[in-house]
Amino acid sequence: QVQLLESGGGLVQVGGSLRLSCAISGGAFDGFAMGWFRQTPEKWREFVAMITWIGGSERYGDAVEGRFTISRDNAKNTLYLQMDQLELEDSAVYYCATHRSGGFFFADSYDVWGQGTQVTVSS
Repeated sequence: QVQLLESGGGLVQVGGSLRLSCAISGGAFDGFAMGWFRQTPEKWREFVAMITWIGGSERYGDAVEGRFTISRDNAKNTLYLQMDQLELEDSAVYYCATHRSGGFFFADSYDVWGQGTQVTVSS
């Protein structure tokens, strides 16, 4: 059974950077598209970014386009999210997930989720 474990969250000031990691274990994931979502008490899971496992095509949410970069290391079975120029509005719990079917921008299209990692941006 595929399991995901996020890490790398923390407290950072506005304008700073963080890199999140998502370690993938317990199953075959070649060909899986992967995504990052974020959640706050006010907003259910918001699409952040996705990447296809083969070919490396990427998509980003409007709120993070140009500031965040998704990448993956197939040899290490790890997904990353490089977050630069962080803003207060980026504070959230960040989740990685495996894509099952359907549109890449929708949380319902993903089936396996990690437990999340908290990112807090302070002024």
